[in-house]
Amino acid sequence: MKIIAVNAGPRKGWNTDTLIEKAMEGAREAGAEVEKFDLFRLEKYTGCISCFGCKKEKFKGHCIVRDGLTPVLDAIREADGLIIGSPNYLSELTASFRALYERLIFQNLTYTIESPNCNTHPIPVLLIMTSNAPDEMYQGLVENYRQTLDRFVGPAKALVSGDTLQLKDYSKTDWPWTMFDPTAKQQRHDEVFPQYCRKAFQMGQALAAE
Repeated sequence: MKIIAVNAGPRKGWNTDTLIEKAMEGAREAGAEVEKFDLFRLEKYTGCISCFGCKKEKFKGHCIVRDGLTPVLDAIREADGLIIGSPNYLSELTASFRALYERLIFQNLTYTIESPNCNTHPIPVLLIMTSNAPDEMYQGLVENYRQTLDRFVGPAKALVSGDTLQLKDYSKTDWPWTMFDPTAKQQRHDEVFPQYCRKAFQMGQALAAE
């Protein structure tokens, strides 16, 4: 089994990347081969440019734009599962996530009532989102993404990890971040975030077993 993991966040080794890595570990533990892409380290790419090339019969289900996202889209198309994670920026997932999401979904959308989805190879999906805000604030946002992925890519599950630690030392900022309690943030990171890591591991295992 081949699983593709995609990090749509810029910070390697931090919250989103850590949960993705844990999910990858779980998938490997279950016997899957895993390949990872970091969207912030790819060649230049854009979101959907509305060229409608994927609406032509010979390109059905294939985005025809050739750029940094092409290897990612090609790999997902051939994969048996997908792990994709993004931090929350300004009450949304990152622009990098959106670029991939637009092109991943739109290539399978047909505008045909009888068969609105031309994806003939549905694969299970694990969507991960992290945020410095509480978990419950963005459950609706993530659920909307989960439902669309479920419809056009394959059976999707989601993991939201909120109230995350953003910095190793909040005292070193140029001005006080008085919105946060650094001690409470660190305590939650030490005590609660490991629970999310275990859950990501378990969900990665389950993904590889589907």
